[in-house]
Amino acid sequence: MVLVAVSKHIRKKKGRPHTDILTGIQYYDLAYTSQLGFASVGANNGHNGTSGKPFYHHPEVIEDFAYRSIHTGVVIGKELTKQFYDNGYDKSYYLGCSTGGRQGWKSVQKYPNDFDGVVAGAPAMNFIGLLSWSAHFYPITGPPSSKTYLSTAEWKIVHEEILRQCDTIDGAKDGIIEDTDLCQPILETLICKSNSKTKADCLSPEQVNTAQQVLSPLYGLNGTMIYPRMQPGSEILAAPIMYNGQPFTYSKDWWDYVVYNNPSYSAKDWTVKDAAAALAQNPYDIQTWNADISPFQKAGGKVLHYHGLQDQLISSDNSKWYYSRVAKEMNMAPSDLDEFYRFFTISGMGHCGAGDGAYGIGQGFRSYDGNHPENNVLMAMVKWVEEGVAPETVRGAKFSNGPGSEVEYYRKHCRYPRRNVFKGPGNYTDENAWQCV
Repeated sequence: MVLVAVSKHIRKKKGRPHTDILTGIQYYDLAYTSQLGFASVGANNGHNGTSGKPFYHHPEVIEDFAYRSIHTGVVIGKELTKQFYDNGYDKSYYLGCSTGGRQGWKSVQKYPNDFDGVVAGAPAMNFIGLLSWSAHFYPITGPPSSKTYLSTAEWKIVHEEILRQCDTIDGAKDGIIEDTDLCQPILETLICKSNSKTKADCLSPEQVNTAQQVLSPLYGLNGTMIYPRMQPGSEILAAPIMYNGQPFTYSKDWWDYVVYNNPSYSAKDWTVKDAAAALAQNPYDIQTWNADISPFQKAGGKVLHYHGLQDQLISSDNSKWYYSRVAKEMNMAPSDLDEFYRFFTISGMGHCGAGDGAYGIGQGFRSYDGNHPENNVLMAMVKWVEEGVAPETVRGAKFSNGPGSEVEYYRKHCRYPRRNVFKGPGNYTDENAWQCV
C-alpha cells in the first residue's frame, strides 16, 4: 500500500515506441502502458518499498519518497524520450494508484507543468493522517485474545449486516453499496440476544463497540479530525490486513524510522500523541494535502481522480474530504471543478482493483478491458487532454473470474458528488438501468 512503486507515462507524437525507458521496478505497469503506445518511465522512489528501514537516519531517502524521485524521473524521462525518438513527445501523462496516487497528486500540487494529464487512484494523500489511522486500529481491536477482537469470520457477520441495512438504498440488491455516504449502519442489531444458544451470527457488546470505532473517524488531541472513517462495505477485505490483531507494519515503520528514529519503539502503545508528533514533523510536506491546485489549472492540466468504495487500505472518505477541501479553497462549485478536476467513486472496487463490483476501468493490466476511452481511464484522460472531451462517467467491467475472464456486466460509475441509483427497468446488470443523480 504505502510503499509501492509507480509509473509515469509519456506519449510520443506518432506511432508506437520501440522500447521502454526504464528507471523503476513495477514492470507490469510499464509493460501495460507501453502496449498502449506510451514511452513509459518508472521509479522505486529512491528505495526498496518493502520496508521503511531505508528512511532510518537518511532524510534524503524520505525526500526522494516524498516528491523528488518522481520529478527527477519526469525530467530525465522527457529528455531521454526526445533523444530516442525523432519526434520526441507531444503530451505527458501520469498513471498511478495508492502511493502512486499520492505522488500523482504531489506532481499536481508541486510541479504543475510536469504532466498534461494525471490519473490518480486511491491516493495515499493526507499521508501522515493515513498512517495514524492505520496505526489506531490495533488499540481498538487488541490482540486476538482480547474481548474486543473480531476474527475474519466475525467481520463477515458485520459485513453481512451492513449489506442488509445498506445494499438496497440505491434501489438494487446486488451486494454492492453505490453510495457509502448514505450508509450509516446501526450495529447494535448484532448483539447476541440473552436467550441466544449460538453466537454464530451475533457478537458481544465489546465486539460491536470495536466495529463501531473502526467505522468512525480518528480525531486528534484538540478534537480536529485526523482521518475520516473507514467506509462501510470493506470489512471482509480489510479484516485480515487492518484488523488482524497486530500493529500495521507500514505505520510502525514510519514511527520507528522517521518520527522517532527508534527501531525499538512499540507500536502497540500508539496513541494520538504519536499522531501529533508525526503531524508536527511532516517531512518535505509528505502530507500532500495542499488544496489550492490553481497553478495546475492555469497550466491547462487535467486530473482524473478515482477511488474504490470497497477500499480496504485507504478509505475513500479521505478522497471525498480532499475534493471538498479543493472546492472550498478554490471557491469552485463541482460544475466549475469539472473543467479540470473530476473525481469518480468506483463502487465494488477494493484497493486499486479487485472487489465485488465492476472494478475493471483500465487502471492497469489487472483491470484491462480494452483501449476504448469509455473502458480505460488512461485513454479517457488522453481523449480529454487531446480532444477536449471530458469523461462523464467511468465504465467498469465486472469480471466473472478476474481480469481476462468473461465480463458479467458493466456499470457506469458517476463523477462525484453524483451517485448511482437503480431506476430500471430490467436487472441491475443492465448498465442503462442506472442513473447518476
